[in-house]
Amino acid sequence: MQGEAASDRTVLRITGEDRVAFLQGLVTNDVRQIDGRLVYAALLTPQGKYLADFFLAGVGDAILLDVRTDFAEGLIRRLSMYRLRAKVGIEPAGLHVLRGLGAAPPGAFADPRDPALGWRAYASEPGAEATTDWDAIRVEHCIPESGIELIPDETYILEVGFERLHGVDFRKGCYVGQEVTARMKHKTELKKALATVRIDGAAPAGTPIMAGDKPAGVLFTRANGRAIAFLRLDRATGPMQAAGAAVTLEQG
Repeated sequence: MQGEAASDRTVLRITGEDRVAFLQGLVTNDVRQIDGRLVYAALLTPQGKYLADFFLAGVGDAILLDVRTDFAEGLIRRLSMYRLRAKVGIEPAGLHVLRGLGAAPPGAFADPRDPALGWRAYASEPGAEATTDWDAIRVEHCIPESGIELIPDETYILEVGFERLHGVDFRKGCYVGQEVTARMKHKTELKKALATVRIDGAAPAGTPIMAGDKPAGVLFTRANGRAIAFLRLDRATGPMQAAGAAVTLEQG
């Protein structure tokens, strides 16, 4: 299979007769939907804050879990802590993540977050060197990335678009952090969110965004004169600044 290598990803194999039930009680999405498709999900703290996001795929008698490499060790520790007496094994799968644009070829899975992200596949051989500007695609469609816009022990998933990205299921039942997430969904109006902004001038990722003399958010991934920003929505209604750059919220 031809595809570009996603070299910053690790694939874990989760085995055992309790594998579906085990994950179903922990993660934000419905693990029972993995047959023939990818499921995008996250593991949260009991306080509802993000720890890691990943893709799940049912392959034979195992579930493959595709996670950012520098999150893998911590995720294994956390899952092992929850395992208790469940009949579950967690180990590196020794597979490479491939991805490409367009319709998914045989053996690959459509990326569930957005059609613009194409497909993902898992192979024993590494793929070709990446030439696609994946950051530009993420900025255009306001799609957060692990460790950049998605910050462990800080991010709330509804503020970064997990519902729009098909990463949370509000009908599946309990999971770690479910109570806080459900309360944010049903009882509060979000005051902060990720958004795509226009940006003119120099400002690196992590630069605070100001609306006049008031903090309005933080700048993240940039591409082609646009960026993903985490904003206080009540202060993002007019001109903003990030260091020496002018920032304007895109509408629509």
